[in-house]
Amino acid sequence: MTKNPFINAGAAAVYIGGVVLFISSLPGPDPDTVLMPITMLSLLVLSVLAMTYFFFLVPVQLYFDGHKKEAVSLFTQTTAIFAVFVAALLGALLLFISYSTV
Repeated sequence: MTKNPFINAGAAAVYIGGVVLFISSLPGPDPDTVLMPITMLSLLVLSVLAMTYFFFLVPVQLYFDGHKKEAVSLFTQTTAIFAVFVAALLGALLLFISYSTV
């Protein structure tokens, strides 16, 4: 990824949004088949790899290149920015829930 925490956190958010949009557009398979748990576990593994790429790749490279403070700072900033995205989504969800129950 980049040394820009906004791009890294944004890429993670876009990935998650893309996966959710793709899954929600699919017809629902029978959850009692063995294909469902295999697919969900595979998606989990893919998502862990994607998040590792978005959050850890550049900080780990910086850390091993001797730029320890910059590595920790980049990881912390990326995590904080992503936390703001999550908080905004939770706020939007709470608003949606409160307006839909009125």
